[in-house]
Amino acid sequence: MRKHNPKNERIKRDYLAYLTEAKRMNSKTVDQVAASLALFEASTAYKDFKAFHIEQARRFKRILMEEPSSETGKLLSKATIHSRLMAVKAFFQWLAGLPGYRSKIHYADAEYFNPSANDSRIANASREKPVPSVEQIRHVIAAMPNVTDIQKRNRALIAFTLLSGARDDAIASLSIRHIDRKARTIFQDARTVRTKARKTISSWFFPVGEDIETIVDEWITHLTQNLMLGPDDPLFPKTAIAVGESGGFEAIGLERKHWTTAGPIRKIFRESFEGAGLPYFNPHSFRNTLALMGERICPNAEVLKAWSQNLGHEKVLTTLTSYGKVASHRQAEIFADLRKNPQNPGTSETPDPATIKRVMDHISRQLAQ
Repeated sequence: MRKHNPKNERIKRDYLAYLTEAKRMNSKTVDQVAASLALFEASTAYKDFKAFHIEQARRFKRILMEEPSSETGKLLSKATIHSRLMAVKAFFQWLAGLPGYRSKIHYADAEYFNPSANDSRIANASREKPVPSVEQIRHVIAAMPNVTDIQKRNRALIAFTLLSGARDDAIASLSIRHIDRKARTIFQDARTVRTKARKTISSWFFPVGEDIETIVDEWITHLTQNLMLGPDDPLFPKTAIAVGESGGFEAIGLERKHWTTAGPIRKIFRESFEGAGLPYFNPHSFRNTLALMGERICPNAEVLKAWSQNLGHEKVLTTLTSYGKVASHRQAEIFADLRKNPQNPGTSETPDPATIKRVMDHISRQLAQ
């Protein structure tokens, strides 16, 4: 059976290069686009893209909605279907403007890849994500062993993620020199740290407790004084693997190398939370924890803006809308308090009208941008 079309391969290569170089998409996103295009080609038996017909788009939608995933055996989620359809739609819109294709494909033809309005709403719906409380995170840290180098690293990793609010891939690539313990700052230098969108971020330790800071401080001291690591060595070295006495591969300690991906960090989080008898919370969920914490303790717009910038957000609305959604249990508490104290729920003190006005004015300016 035919597995590829040479003409299609050439134009796909050009398109993926366009996404990478012109649209500046990251490699993971481009890989997902390539996978979506491969699925579409398979659904047409690898016909030339110039032979595109709207019925091919209709058939592709039916296949995505009706055929189970080869990996899980379950039907694809609405979000996955939507993502794949939009990737193929964008490709055909791009094709429609190219010489040799514009006479064969019309821009309007690509609209047939659109899912139904209901499916789009389901796919794009905002859903409440599980967010750990600071108390739960402290419980996990307290339950973690702290004897071997690997155990010390894992414990400090959980503490540092809460203290910094950094993303897991950035943490995996941080070096010791990026942390200034006296100034309580973290310099995520995009030249060497894998930050999102490769932004350079200067941030300060979040005020989550001196005990959390102490764990991180003791870990860096252990790295520099006991393990004799230098400024350019990793803040969280990867695990050293060797053949053990049993003849199998075993963890024997740490080596002076950075993690190349965030996968090992997520594994440590999973094992640590489950070991403490709690459901798994991924590293990114700690950013939601900090965003919710900021909403509750920041007294004015200026402080909230500083808190947002510390998470690496350029606009405070990113923190409020993407991370700061009020959890359902907290929403229930607020409405219960409203019934008891309708003028000022959640606090016994009267809010400063000038502060409220500054916050609202700031948000209005953000919306206008």
